[in-house]
Amino acid sequence: MTSEAELEPDPDPESDADAPTDVDEADPAAHLKDLEDGAGCTEIWSHLSESREE
Repeated sequence: MTSEAELEPDPDPESDADAPTDVDEADPAAHLKDLEDGAGCTEIWSHLSESREE
């Protein structure tokens, strides 16, 4: 059985490690804007590897 304390949500929203950052909220798919609709895995991989900073 689970206690009530385990069922309560975390009162501190900033403690959530999965909380979106400002960058994520702006446009999480911005790095894929140059791809055509319907692009497959190979096209996406190629696009990301070309735009990656080394």
